[in-house]
Amino acid sequence: MNASEFHSLHATADSANAETEGEFSPNPNAFVATLRRIEIGVAADGQPWPELHQLLGRRMQLANADCALAGLRVVQEILLAAERTRQNGEPEEYLGDRVMEGLMMACVALTAQATERLQVEE
Repeated sequence: MNASEFHSLHATADSANAETEGEFSPNPNAFVATLRRIEIGVAADGQPWPELHQLLGRRMQLANADCALAGLRVVQEILLAAERTRQNGEPEEYLGDRVMEGLMMACVALTAQATERLQVEE
């Protein structure tokens, strides 16, 4: 089997970018670094959940719900703009029924994600 020509999605140490040999110093704005911050439980503003009295697992659930709700707002704003364009714009400017259905499905999925994360596990 041939080796893949694509690099791994996981960040690897690069001596050109490391401060010392074997130490990885990612740019905090880099895509992979941002994904890692999201993975460890940052909220929609990119910061850890501020309520320190919560257990770590609960803080991660609240951060995930916060991100889902922020995403839901963005999708709903796009959906609202698309609907206003359908009502008031030219017919060729309308996004189409399939796009509108996809946006609605995204709203349903994000709402379900936020709802599930906000439920208290007993």
